[in-house]
Amino acid sequence: MANLFSIQTLNKISHEGLKRFPQPQYLIGNDVDKPDAILVRSQGMHDMVIPASVKAIARAGAGTNNIPIPAMSERGVPVFNAAGANANAVKELVLSGMLMAARNIIPSLQFTASLRGDDATLHQLVEDGKKNFVGSELKGRTLGVVGLGAIGRLVADMALGLGMKVYGYDPEITVDAAWSLSASVKKSNSIEELLKHCDFVSLHVPLLPATRGLINAQRLAVIKKNAILLNFSRDAIVDTEAVIASLENKHLRYYVCDFPEVKLQGHPHVIALPHLGASTNEAEDNCAVMVADQVRDYLEHGNLTNSVNFPNIVMPRESKHRISLAHNNVPNMLGQISTTLANASVNIHNMMNKSRGDLAYTLVDNDSPISEKILKELKAIPGVLLVRNLPLLDL
Repeated sequence: MANLFSIQTLNKISHEGLKRFPQPQYLIGNDVDKPDAILVRSQGMHDMVIPASVKAIARAGAGTNNIPIPAMSERGVPVFNAAGANANAVKELVLSGMLMAARNIIPSLQFTASLRGDDATLHQLVEDGKKNFVGSELKGRTLGVVGLGAIGRLVADMALGLGMKVYGYDPEITVDAAWSLSASVKKSNSIEELLKHCDFVSLHVPLLPATRGLINAQRLAVIKKNAILLNFSRDAIVDTEAVIASLENKHLRYYVCDFPEVKLQGHPHVIALPHLGASTNEAEDNCAVMVADQVRDYLEHGNLTNSVNFPNIVMPRESKHRISLAHNNVPNMLGQISTTLANASVNIHNMMNKSRGDLAYTLVDNDSPISEKILKELKAIPGVLLVRNLPLLDL
């Protein structure tokens, strides 16, 4: 069988994910011609000419800031991510960050590395110096979790298991997330309320206009004295200048983050890691597998799962003949689609439509094949962005 779909990879994608695409029906490589979909990790795509053939883009990770989502939305191209696939990896790194800060691990390592002399001398120096690195235990302390998505919920559960008290804040929490959140997590009605109560604050929100500079000078002014702030989301969520000022004033005890900056370099109360959040073999495999399955389901069946710009929509197939339509969320769109099919004597077997903001998406199972003429008529409907014919394939 010849290649039915082409997948372009812009970064090294885990083999565990790529092998989810059956061969030889899928052609995969970093230089494929006219790709149907693009898989990417960290490579920037904003200045890239994205071929007209591209029907989907998938980020093998959580953040999608490197993808031109508005431009893809205008083309009717869904952008997928691997929401939650790296959650355990990030959770474990948050725990590492909490322990490094609470127990003064970094300065104590630097101290022992600087020691010189024989064993007896080292022993005496250690006994004399260890009093400078007395830390605190996590049990009984209070953790505030800002953002209760897949990662935030795992962090909250982890902290509860360690005997910590947990406050949570997330005005956008979904119903499913709320159901899976432990009842032991106390709800905060504002970030300020959370900051006042917590010894540790861990941030787990996406970078959006509303979250840029979320932790600023005003909010750091009300944070509990000697609190430890952890940022494993995105650097711009925190105002770096405000953090440095709070550290210098000895109000904030430590800032632990995954995003080194020149301004933070060398500060004794900053622990900056080299963006290790999802850098485990397991997380890379999980992310690749998740997005590969999402892209394959979309290319073959039109289903959308974990799209960041279009609604999630999954419709079990009830016919060999299916079409998908990405379109603007405007009145009478379904009526125009139905009328176009009826005028062509095509009987609709099943239809599903969902919207997300200004965008909407429709799946239609039909009792007969769809001709190129009908596809052109559907594409000509004002507001329709992308129409795809999805006959059932034997893969």
